[in-house]
Amino acid sequence: MIKNILSLIPARMGSTRFPGKPMEKILDKPMIGHVFENVKKNNLISDLAVATCDSEIYEYIISIGGKAIMTSSAHERASDRCAEALLKIEKKENKKFDIVVLVQGDEPMIHPDMISEAVEPMIKNDEILVTNLLGRIKNDKEFKDSNCIKVVCDKNGNALYFSREPIPTTVNKKNVPMGKQICVIPFKRDFLLDYNQLHETPLELAESVDMMRVLEHGYNVKMIPTNHLSHAVDTKEDLLMVEKLLSENTN
Repeated sequence: MIKNILSLIPARMGSTRFPGKPMEKILDKPMIGHVFENVKKNNLISDLAVATCDSEIYEYIISIGGKAIMTSSAHERASDRCAEALLKIEKKENKKFDIVVLVQGDEPMIHPDMISEAVEPMIKNDEILVTNLLGRIKNDKEFKDSNCIKVVCDKNGNALYFSREPIPTTVNKKNVPMGKQICVIPFKRDFLLDYNQLHETPLELAESVDMMRVLEHGYNVKMIPTNHLSHAVDTKEDLLMVEKLLSENTN
């Protein structure tokens, strides 16, 4: 029986595409603060922490009454950072979690219900080891944007491939859905630790997508469709767009 669900928000200042973005302000609040406060509103999770290698992020989260865990600066993958944070939290609090929900620190539009959407299939089906939310691609610009991670699925809703390139092909794509990965990623606790021990894979490195390691080692990634609008922040242009969208939602 699922009892303890931990949500971890990995964040670092050294983003190659947008250095310092977790602390960039959106509507007068650091982006990481928006993510933290939105995730905190979900009623399924039993604990929440930010996993970071940067004291600036750590101190900010502590200052707003949150929990933060310092991790190694050597991690290239968010899931590896979360595996380290999980073990540190379990050791410190002398408890074991059942599910770990990774929510990327650049998803300020995350809605609390998106956590439940991603987690509930895993609670109902013990065979599911990891899920991802599947969003809709809005237009050709987003479809061609390398920062938008495209995904194609099989008939059972499992991911076939993730890519920063446009997939499926732009030729004859009529009636073929175009989907994107939204980085709300629940792992079964033991599978996250198993993942952390798996070797990096060629396609994972080529695409710079954590989930390719899962697929290349022969495991399934269950994709869960969501109707909630989300737009990750990878560039300053994204930041301005998200600020506009959030401003409209608060008016």
